[in-house]
Amino acid sequence: MLQGVMMDAFNTEVGGAGFLRGMVGQSPRFLDVLKLIPRIAHYDAPVLIEGETGTGKELAARGIHAGSRRHTKPFVAINCGAIPESLIENELFGHARGAYTDAGASAPGLLRLAHQGSLFLDEIDALPPRGQVALLRFLQDGYYRPLGARHAESADVRIIVASNRRLKTLVGEHGFRADLLFRLHVLALDMPALRDRPGDPWLLAHHFLDEFTQRYGNTAGIARRSIDARAHAWLDAYAWPGNVRELENLVHRVFLLAEGPELLLPAPEGPVSGHPDPVLLPDGAARQSYTAARAQALDAFHRRYLIDLLRHAQGNVTHAARLAGKERRALGKLLQKYHIDPARFRTQDR
Repeated sequence: MLQGVMMDAFNTEVGGAGFLRGMVGQSPRFLDVLKLIPRIAHYDAPVLIEGETGTGKELAARGIHAGSRRHTKPFVAINCGAIPESLIENELFGHARGAYTDAGASAPGLLRLAHQGSLFLDEIDALPPRGQVALLRFLQDGYYRPLGARHAESADVRIIVASNRRLKTLVGEHGFRADLLFRLHVLALDMPALRDRPGDPWLLAHHFLDEFTQRYGNTAGIARRSIDARAHAWLDAYAWPGNVRELENLVHRVFLLAEGPELLLPAPEGPVSGHPDPVLLPDGAARQSYTAARAQALDAFHRRYLIDLLRHAQGNVTHAARLAGKERRALGKLLQKYHIDPARFRTQDR
């Protein structure tokens, strides 16, 4: 029910864009992304989506395709890190019969399969130099030549790429072609980390709970379940290095192993000090060892204190260190440890 309320809010925010279903959240940074996707979908140009692993880059890419004029045509997705360098051109362009020893018949490449639709290249940062040259050549004029073919062919394809590393940084390190980045970086989308989306982990946890209830609803022994309200605080306090994917896997695991109607959601980092699971007492409360509970409480305190400190200092680390009575370098290490970016607080309330 909670997810349904949120989806109504999404549709109100973005003008009833139903193709955004599945993207759950109400934090300011996430709503900015939701508002931008329909605008990007409207213009038929290359798209670069950047963000950490597990932030929903492919979901955003599918939303862009579903909201575009190409929505009735194929959406073809491929992970560039899974393609050997020697097969890049064959994967992208296909081959003609007899192009090589085992080519008994011609075969289309990804560009042909995605004709009039969208081709999503995930982990574009892992594309080897040979593949970068091949992709750049196609982006320049829309033509390509299948391996072993005599004539070039054209394809009407929208290219959407994603990277969990900043391509501008890779260009500076000579790990990515600058000319290819210029071709790809026409429209851009930056997916925020889950730790920068206050309140959204709680909403997402309920979204996934609804999904798993529907998936396993007819399974013997699986009853309607809810999430323990006491989990709300640490869902926001935890750094979520695996982002939304980590949260989904956590809810999935706890949902399947729960013995009662309430999900007690253990700490995402899992068991501490060799204890296999929290002990469930008759009243349903989860109990941990003193060491585990203390560590979890300290982590939550640090994150909340640092966030409040930076909010008060408006992202100025030097001022924040002075307020906290710490050296700037020591404070910087704490911010890095808890994945807190001071830049996110510099524009607030201005």
